[in-house]
Amino acid sequence: MKRIYLDHAATTPLDKEILEKMLPYFCEEFGNADSPHSAGRKAVAAVDDARDTVAQLIGAKPTEVYFTSGGTEADNWAMIGGGYAQKGKGRTQIILSSIEHHAVLYAAERLQNEGFDIVYLPVNEGGMVEVNSLKKVISEKTALVCVMAVNNETGVLQPIKELAEIAHAYGALFFTDAVQAVPHLPINVKDLGVDMLSLSSHKFYGPKGCGVLYVRSGVKIERFVGGGEQERGLRGGTTNVPSVVGLAAAFLKNVGGMSAANEKIARLSTLFLQEISGVDGVTVNGNEPRIDGVLNLRVKGVQNVDLSYRMDLKGVCIAVGSACASASVKPSHVLTAMGLKEEEAKECVRISFGKENTEEEVLLAAKVFVETVSALRKF
Repeated sequence: MKRIYLDHAATTPLDKEILEKMLPYFCEEFGNADSPHSAGRKAVAAVDDARDTVAQLIGAKPTEVYFTSGGTEADNWAMIGGGYAQKGKGRTQIILSSIEHHAVLYAAERLQNEGFDIVYLPVNEGGMVEVNSLKKVISEKTALVCVMAVNNETGVLQPIKELAEIAHAYGALFFTDAVQAVPHLPINVKDLGVDMLSLSSHKFYGPKGCGVLYVRSGVKIERFVGGGEQERGLRGGTTNVPSVVGLAAAFLKNVGGMSAANEKIARLSTLFLQEISGVDGVTVNGNEPRIDGVLNLRVKGVQNVDLSYRMDLKGVCIAVGSACASASVKPSHVLTAMGLKEEEAKECVRISFGKENTEEEVLLAAKVFVETVSALRKF
């Protein structure tokens, strides 16, 4: 049975061309990037080239780019490291949206347990943070404002530039989790006006276990991982040279092919919606602006777990929400924040397309979707 993979918001397959670029750094050029000998110098040269590439692609300086083990670590570091750096200035309030990734939500809970005042911004029914909601709660005590660039469950874009301007007017830092944005949108940290930004390699056909935290020059952030002097003394741990090389190569290829990929994905998304349009009680969660690669659908009267499992048995991979929370029996916090009742949120699935998907796959997946919904409703 051929597998049709429609869960690219969770992860993407490693591009074979990117793997080829990574392979030499596993066996041939295996040196530790912190070693002073020739093997180490070759490794650090590769890391420096990767850092330069990432910096150029997001409009930053190389010294503003820090490599991490992924988006989760970058999110935790920005929240906790940024929050504690501001606490010394008497700023103890953290503001974040109610639809953030679980990595950010966890970090906020930890900060709350350690004396910070945590404020959650609501979203409207379309899934967007309204600018006025930030104006109502921000103060001179605010240390950090965090709003993700694109929601990982609905694909809804957030007004990052406007929110960052408000944060800066009060002397607060602004951090955005751009993990779901980077695969689909050009990113320029100066245009956005953010102080910190995270991204993760495996969302754009790079290796798992590697990410980036951008920290604007002049912004103070506490060390998050101790044990070594890597990443300019702020993040200990032996540098994962193969993955860093792969991240930069995948990012560069993603940006170069973004326009064509977005056009294709938009066609596939439209095709899927057309093919299932005859099914009653199916609605799309999240208003425009929204990336085409992510569809969050409510199927009235059908439990998302049942729909996902049955489609998987027929070879079609979809999601019931964020992959990081898929083991939880709780309904999506994103959808309930948008006003859905718990039982309604449990009727929602996420379908996300990738550049390697074909029209034939989408047609077949839509056929399976229609048949499965019909069978579950009869059952």
